[in-house]
Amino acid sequence: MLWVFISKPTKAHGEHSMNDDQRLNYKYFSRITTRWMDNDIYGHINNVVYYSYFDSITNKYLIEEGGLDIQNADIIGFVVASNCQYKAPVSYPEPLTAGLRVNKLGNSSVEYGIGIFKEGAEQASAMGTFTHVFVDRTTDKSVPIPSALRVALEALVIKE
Repeated sequence: MLWVFISKPTKAHGEHSMNDDQRLNYKYFSRITTRWMDNDIYGHINNVVYYSYFDSITNKYLIEEGGLDIQNADIIGFVVASNCQYKAPVSYPEPLTAGLRVNKLGNSSVEYGIGIFKEGAEQASAMGTFTHVFVDRTTDKSVPIPSALRVALEALVIKE
């Protein structure tokens, strides 16, 4: 299976601007319930758990705001890239909030920006990107983003 999508990069992969870690740069928010098992031996949320947070907020938004039917839709999103930068540790049982935005919106792909915030914090404890390519469920070939999803994603686009 081969996906090819071309976009004009504005930043190097994984590079963030100085304000990416500020709450005001995100447009959609969802609470995260940390779990005891999320902590590592050092008493912090383990690094791999952040990717689960990214996946959860992104799919929650696509389902609730974009109408994505994850069980039956003909078109689904495959994760093709992700990264995370850790700024400050968080631990169970701290309440967290995830912030979501769209950094880049292409014909068949979208790069999300996600920030993980401690309750009441204006600066993210972690931030990253998460890229979906939308594909036909049967053929696994990339396809244009469905119109209802595109409208929902356009609402989160950050203008630079």
